[in-house]
Amino acid sequence: MNLGTLVSETRNPQTMDLDALSTPELVKRFNEQDTRVAEAVKATLPDVARAVDAAAAALKSGGRIIYMGAGTSGRLGVLDASECPPTFGVPHGLVVGLIAGGPGALLKAVEGAEDSQQAGEDDLVALNLQEQDLVVGLAASGRTPYVIGGLRYARQSGCTTVAVSCNPDSPIARGG
Repeated sequence: MNLGTLVSETRNPQTMDLDALSTPELVKRFNEQDTRVAEAVKATLPDVARAVDAAAAALKSGGRIIYMGAGTSGRLGVLDASECPPTFGVPHGLVVGLIAGGPGALLKAVEGAEDSQQAGEDDLVALNLQEQDLVVGLAASGRTPYVIGGLRYARQSGCTTVAVSCNPDSPIARGG
């Protein structure tokens, strides 16, 4: 996979001159670029709806929602999982966040942790993954080995999986 073709790995031509902008121009440019996120999500609403239905089905059947990712993607999964009990009144452990490199990687990057497919599988084994669980792989590039390994193991275990990536034709979006 050519990294130069991935939207998550290239520079945005609309933000190449940020250092030359005044503060009002800078925040206006940020705001303009932020609108692109909503448009990108709008284009995937049928997929988002299927993911929501899969999450509801997992919870209804007694399963969990398990996020897994590396770096910022993993941190966001852990953050969302940690917010579910106080926000929705659900028990701790119903929504779980896994980050490559373990809990310490939340505060300090663990370089290379994302490069092991086996680590993704091992983290799910340690959670006693069950068939009714939903595993959500989070990877901006869509090619993180930790996430690929975890999603593969989850599918082999009979779980439903969801892939979240900035790149629609990425390995996790294609199923591995």
